[in-house]
Amino acid sequence: MYLHIKWLKTNRLLACLGLTLLFMLHTAGWLQIPTMQRMEDIFYDLRLRLTVVNTLDPRIVIVDINEESLAQEGRWPWSRDKMAYLVDMLFDYYGIKLLGFDVVFAEPDTSSGVALLDKLATGSLQGDSLYLSELAKLRPQLSYDALFAKSLQNRPTVLGYFSSHIDEKIKQIGQLPVPVTHAKDSPFSEFLFHAKSYTANLPILQSAALSGGFFNNPNVDQDGIYRRLPLLIQYQDHFYQALSLALFRALLGMPEVSFVTSEDYALTKADSRLEGLRVEGFTIPVDAGAAILVPFRGKQGSFEYISASSVLNGTADVDSLKDKIVIVGTTAAGLLDSRATPVQSLYPGVEVHANVLSALLDQTLKSRPNYIMAAEIAELLLIGLVAIVIFPNVSILVSAMIFGLLLSATIAGNFYCWTVLNIDTKLATPVFLFCLLYGIQIFFGFFLESRRKKQLGDIFGQYIPPELVTQMSQSDEAFSLAGESREMTVFFSDVRGFTTLSETMAPQELCELINAIFTPTTRIIHDHQGTIDKYIGDAIMAFWGAPMHDTLHASHAVQAALSIIQMLDTMQDQLKAKNWPMIDMGIGINTGVMNVGNMGSEFRMAYTVMGDAVNLGSRLEGLTKQYGVKFIVSETTQQAAADFAYRELDRVRVKGKLKPITIYEPLGKITEISEQQRVDLQQLTEALCAFRQQHWDNANTIFAQLAQRQPHDKLYALYLERIAIYRQNPPKSDWDGVFTHTSK
Repeated sequence: MYLHIKWLKTNRLLACLGLTLLFMLHTAGWLQIPTMQRMEDIFYDLRLRLTVVNTLDPRIVIVDINEESLAQEGRWPWSRDKMAYLVDMLFDYYGIKLLGFDVVFAEPDTSSGVALLDKLATGSLQGDSLYLSELAKLRPQLSYDALFAKSLQNRPTVLGYFSSHIDEKIKQIGQLPVPVTHAKDSPFSEFLFHAKSYTANLPILQSAALSGGFFNNPNVDQDGIYRRLPLLIQYQDHFYQALSLALFRALLGMPEVSFVTSEDYALTKADSRLEGLRVEGFTIPVDAGAAILVPFRGKQGSFEYISASSVLNGTADVDSLKDKIVIVGTTAAGLLDSRATPVQSLYPGVEVHANVLSALLDQTLKSRPNYIMAAEIAELLLIGLVAIVIFPNVSILVSAMIFGLLLSATIAGNFYCWTVLNIDTKLATPVFLFCLLYGIQIFFGFFLESRRKKQLGDIFGQYIPPELVTQMSQSDEAFSLAGESREMTVFFSDVRGFTTLSETMAPQELCELINAIFTPTTRIIHDHQGTIDKYIGDAIMAFWGAPMHDTLHASHAVQAALSIIQMLDTMQDQLKAKNWPMIDMGIGINTGVMNVGNMGSEFRMAYTVMGDAVNLGSRLEGLTKQYGVKFIVSETTQQAAADFAYRELDRVRVKGKLKPITIYEPLGKITEISEQQRVDLQQLTEALCAFRQQHWDNANTIFAQLAQRQPHDKLYALYLERIAIYRQNPPKSDWDGVFTHTSK
């Protein structure tokens, strides 16, 4: 059995070490656990939803090509002259500060019909001078792309475009904006997204605009959720910026971008990774791939939406657009610009860029600095140490408290880093590791406790009840059969008149009667944490305080005895129904220092108690008949179980003892006795005081009053008899009021 327990402990240790190492390798990026990555994403989304600010940013307005606009202005794409008019209205009439487009204009606009007119000019009407003259005058007005480019020119406008990882054999469309910088000799470029092709704006439009940025997201997670967005990508030998970064730089006057790198993970300088972008005094935290965590302010509606048709018609409120940053985008269902995000399953793509720009302006971007991985690994190591070192050495209750406290601290620390320090740290990994390690503790602990319980059962099962074995197995206390001295409470009970019963009843009936009495009596003793020592004929010997320590052993013993007396009272009707005689029982209890342990011979051993305190308990049981009571305890028990009310019976010397003791009859809990009982106890105290001071008349009067109220109480008659004797034969002058018993 010892080897089995050792095997369980060893495997528990190995399981904890293995899991801790596995999760540390996952955190370090050397081993991927897909399930854990999925759980990290779920926890990330939950944390984000719990901490979003849910406020409106008044600085940014979205001019929305929505269903209403399409219904009024026609289907998309609109003609470029209409787009030119939209731009002119936004700048000239509404006075906006900056304009960005979350749409791309990759194809020429031929809706004006100028191509057909040109064909006529080179065909059947090529000799018509009047036609050619009018065509020359109309051409500037019919070149819609030129009109749109003119509206963009010399204004803070930023166009969007689409990049792709599809093979570069596919033809590149349009013109890319001016790159942020050259990618040549950048040691971190290998970690960036490398575009293979693009769909950009017409050269005439991109050349007229101040800047441009890509609006697609190549970093969509495997579950299709937008959580990260790169601010830079690489195409051939240049770095290009995202639309939100382009808008941010446009606000600052198009400053240069420099790079903040970290060599924490680098074996050589060439291996250094990107850690941030520095723009005009602002430091933007990014990961090694130049990506940021999209800083959602809340669900759709964190920015004011204004219908594009209301801008074209001049019906939009001027104050709602004046000096604002405007992003033109679409929420119309047919234009398919919705994204799945942590805050909403269908979220407008244009609002993603608005969220990023808002956080760039406020410098509230969350980051994952390179050093955070080391902190996360240290956190996992600490969790592993707690599970390995602390959990096996504390009780289940204490381990549950430690688990709850540390788990709460882990979650609270993660939220503190997120909300206060703007640092993103892994949450699912430490939480799941901690839960798994605690689960292992419970799993192996169950088998260890089962083994321990069986071990205790093998040792103590023949002496104590199974319930106590279970309680011992759940305790951290060490148990053995070796003898020791400790303060305990011993119990003796005896069936009154058993000798007479045994002579009048058949053996089978006598056995049934004893079993009917002993079974509920034993159950009560067990229920009150007592240990049955032995059955001696019609007597029961039990004790409290071993093998488990019990600080309330005296109270438990007294309560058990009172319950037994009550049980016998209710049992009388059952005995009468079987034509069995009425049963009465005397009980004696004493508290004191006793020797407890496995005692006997090499042929038979018993876990029992011995000592003067045990003998006194037996003597007290014998006195119950002389005082006409069912239950007597010593003064040490009365003091140790002070939550009960007692009736003082006498001061006595029992047979074989020189030192007198005071004996009591327990009546019940102090809070449960009646007012009349309290009055009787007070009178009894006065009567005993007068008796011991040899004030016979006063004592006689009080005892007589008590006997009159309780004519069947033998105690008062006993004292009236003693008073009569002492009046005829007064005690000696040094009499101490103690009655000496000469028999057991």
